[in-house]
Amino acid sequence: MNAYKINFDDYQPFDMEKRVETASVTKANLNFISLFMLAVLAGSFIAIGAEFYTVVTFDSQLSYGLTKLIGGLAFSLGLILVIVAGAELFTGNNLIMMGFASRIVTYKQMLKNWSVSYIGNFIGSISLVVLMYFTNLWKVKDYQLGASLVITAINKINLTFPEAFCRGILCNALVCLAVWLCFSARSVVSKILAIIFPITAFVASGFEHCIANMYFIPFGILLGRDQEVVRKVMEMEPGINLERLNITGFLVNIFSVTLGNIIGGALMVAVVYWLIIVFPIKFKKGKKRKSKV
Repeated sequence: MNAYKINFDDYQPFDMEKRVETASVTKANLNFISLFMLAVLAGSFIAIGAEFYTVVTFDSQLSYGLTKLIGGLAFSLGLILVIVAGAELFTGNNLIMMGFASRIVTYKQMLKNWSVSYIGNFIGSISLVVLMYFTNLWKVKDYQLGASLVITAINKINLTFPEAFCRGILCNALVCLAVWLCFSARSVVSKILAIIFPITAFVASGFEHCIANMYFIPFGILLGRDQEVVRKVMEMEPGINLERLNITGFLVNIFSVTLGNIIGGALMVAVVYWLIIVFPIKFKKGKKRKSKV
């Protein structure tokens, strides 16, 4: 009778890459309804993380660094929900590029997943904006919470294209590294620990995440129409310019950040690890076949 050996060790990079490929095929073959609904969930999960970030930082009396650190820990909730509960997040799904590089996922399947998950993420984020608006929690502390959201949105919209683009690259490199590390884990606790540090680092550093911005900026635009919120904004940040707080500013920011996120996740993580782990094996096999001829 053969004894079954149970392995509690974390997966190594080679096994992690194989698990990513398996996940890529599964994601690529999801039916539209499942993919879309899971994407809506992911957008709402990230928005919940963004809302949690706002609540714990808006009136902090700590130093800038410590405030951002606490905010990053809070925001980590979003990706924890995506990974553990299960959802389709556009930025994390940039790792499907590994499956495409190995030719087990077609470019049409990859682009379908990205486009549907992106739209679903947007709907999920906007849904939470609407729900949070009607909670009236943004009126907390004489509208300070709402004013903080507006200031956050303005700061994001006022980024130049190179700033938003580069921050987007660095952000999704860390997000996809967090997802990549989760493929080494065998337990929920290990996955949570793998997520917390990279996500906290990207938030504390001030990098830009397109799905999070789908919550921050639209909510900021909505609250920017409230006179009491504007009054508080001017009290907190005298002379701040509200002119760019509109749909055009949102679209420009989202375009530049999304482009940076794709490069950071699909190229700087997925392609780099594919070249390190898979390409040498494929290259050796190809070389052996040529030598036999």
